[in-house]
Amino acid sequence: MTSLAHHATENRSVAEFTEQAYLNYAMYVIMDRALPHISDGLKPVQRRIVYAMSELGLKSTGKPKKSARTVGDVLGKYHPHGDSACYEAMVLMAQPFSYRYPLIEGQGNWGSPDDPKSFAAMRYTEAKLSAYSELLLSELGQGTSEWQDNFDGSMKEPITLPARIPNILLNGTTGIAVGMATDIPPHNLREVVKGTIALIRNPETTDEKLAEYIPAPDLPTKAEIITPPEELLKIQTTGRGSYRARAVYTVEKNEIVITELPYQVSGSKVVTQIADQMIAKKLPLVADIRDESDHKNPTRLVIVLRSNRVDAETVMSHLFATTDLESSYRVNLNMIGADGRPQVKSIRRILLEWIEIRKQTVTRRLQYHLNKIEKRLHILAGLLIAYLDIDTVIRIIREEDQPKPVLMQHFGIDDIQAEAILELKLRHLAKLEEMEIRREQEELEAKAAIIREQLANPESLKNLIIGELKEDAKKFGDDRRSPIVTRADAVQIKEQDLMPAETVTVVLSEAGWVRAAKGGDVDAANLNFRAGDQYLSHAVGKTNQRVYFLDETGRSYALPISSLPSARGLGEPLSSKLAPASGVSFIQVFIDDDSNELLAVSSNGYGFKTQAAQLDTNAKAGKAFLTVADNATALPLLPIQQATHVAILSSSGRLLIIDLAELPVLNKGKGNKLIQLDEKEQILSMTTLGLDEIIQVAAGQQHLKLKGDDLQKYIGKRATKGQLLPRGYQKANRLLIQR
Repeated sequence: MTSLAHHATENRSVAEFTEQAYLNYAMYVIMDRALPHISDGLKPVQRRIVYAMSELGLKSTGKPKKSARTVGDVLGKYHPHGDSACYEAMVLMAQPFSYRYPLIEGQGNWGSPDDPKSFAAMRYTEAKLSAYSELLLSELGQGTSEWQDNFDGSMKEPITLPARIPNILLNGTTGIAVGMATDIPPHNLREVVKGTIALIRNPETTDEKLAEYIPAPDLPTKAEIITPPEELLKIQTTGRGSYRARAVYTVEKNEIVITELPYQVSGSKVVTQIADQMIAKKLPLVADIRDESDHKNPTRLVIVLRSNRVDAETVMSHLFATTDLESSYRVNLNMIGADGRPQVKSIRRILLEWIEIRKQTVTRRLQYHLNKIEKRLHILAGLLIAYLDIDTVIRIIREEDQPKPVLMQHFGIDDIQAEAILELKLRHLAKLEEMEIRREQEELEAKAAIIREQLANPESLKNLIIGELKEDAKKFGDDRRSPIVTRADAVQIKEQDLMPAETVTVVLSEAGWVRAAKGGDVDAANLNFRAGDQYLSHAVGKTNQRVYFLDETGRSYALPISSLPSARGLGEPLSSKLAPASGVSFIQVFIDDDSNELLAVSSNGYGFKTQAAQLDTNAKAGKAFLTVADNATALPLLPIQQATHVAILSSSGRLLIIDLAELPVLNKGKGNKLIQLDEKEQILSMTTLGLDEIIQVAAGQQHLKLKGDDLQKYIGKRATKGQLLPRGYQKANRLLIQR
């Protein structure tokens, strides 16, 4: 016992063993589970289900049988795996909303587009093969397929089925193997056949020309394919990419009616997605959503708009961007090729390989029929010899104990011919039978001649394949379901655009408390503030806008105005909504349209132009916007609007007016030097202006008005010191524009 055990043991390292075991598993999953074969477009479990059903006699013209019978045969004879997985594969091939050309015709509950997994148990449903499956099975048993032993060696099963059309592209498939996956979309039979015929006639047909025949996938639903043609062509040429499908809808008064959904999208899920937005008050333009789908209208989702003034196109564009009404599908044309290796292929390469496989299949089929005809002609030749001397034949059979060798020797025929003579029935000895034999000989000789010519002449073989493809396309083909259209990209409506646009005044106090008062004519400076606090800044905007805050270090912050507390109270501290650094104060509240230009400047004389949108951020800690030196602070932002220049007042009593065109446009940063300042000098005030406006220089109770020629002498180049103001105004601290 010990000796036997010792000799039966193989010593291997764990690393070596696990590597080999996992490699074996990976190859099994790739070759025998997850990837389809290019010849028939089926995975092994699908092929075994179809073959088992044909062996059970479940033809399209016959009666269906319980699905459990089919699953039992598949598992017991060909596919020793789980029954539920096998049944699910069977269900998928029977669902017209999952398969473009179903291989199985089911009776009972086989699921619905809304819930494909809601099918009944296999003991309740019945199934038979569809008429389309004939394209995979009609040539089986005619020498067209290679056969292999089943899992226990008790019977044979086909390695692939002799598909008459490129089924690999027609129904598509998905699968996840080890280290690779496949995502093949379905296509239209007529289009694929046209492309295949074009390649048979001219194998040099380009990808671009082929795309004229097969422009895009064709899904089981009538949803629109909106991917641009150039992207679709790239998918065809590389075998990889993605395409987008969008729901189809009509507008009826103030209702949007969705009649077609993208492939594999559930109507109930879409309703839930829209309802969730409505509950969260992110879709105020919609009043209601109803699912009115029934047997007559399999897809009918009704979106009720808030009023007739709501633009349906805008709402749908938002829903396309935020729900499954627009879906993207991955394409990865990975399959087991004619050489038995998995590979990602272009549409053109797939069809060229399939054509070669088809030529071999048809050649084998023709040779099979030719061999059959030749065997029959050989027998007929022996029968004809016998009929020419039928009396001798009868005498030999009556008198000889072993008539076969005597017949063979007397008439010079072989064993097969002699056996056929001996098998003749008496009623076939009539004179008319000789004429029937000669007629059959002539018919078979004519058929054999045609087959020999097709086998010998490549053009004849091509024409035969083309003729069969046209015949199949005429019988099983249909019009394209998924229209290819050009649509604008879906745009999600910004949250602030969904809010009612009411005018408000946002008020900020020195202590950083904020509130929003209704209206634009609020006397913000005279509102009540907490003890020890006072007014700092205010801005007027709409409730559907965002409000920006700037702190002394140059960081910007943003909040929806709708999130601010009402001015009925004293407001709330900004620190409850935002997270500025410890000890840092806010210096301004600012509201403007995102595209409007503004001027950002620090007190040490550096600044730049930018757009209000650059202030926006979702971070509670804000974003770095204006880079400020350690000995400086940020100054309040200035809207540029129609201004052409900016006036800068320094603490030394100098005034410099520079052209705004000299300033850089940046998204963030330090900017360029606007004015030359001494070491302890800083900017006290700024204002943007047009040269036809009047500047007021405020020094305590005194105001100096500058206009025209008086204004011109303060205009200078950027980064200069500017001109001193007149005596009495060199302690000025504020610039104003007289309107």
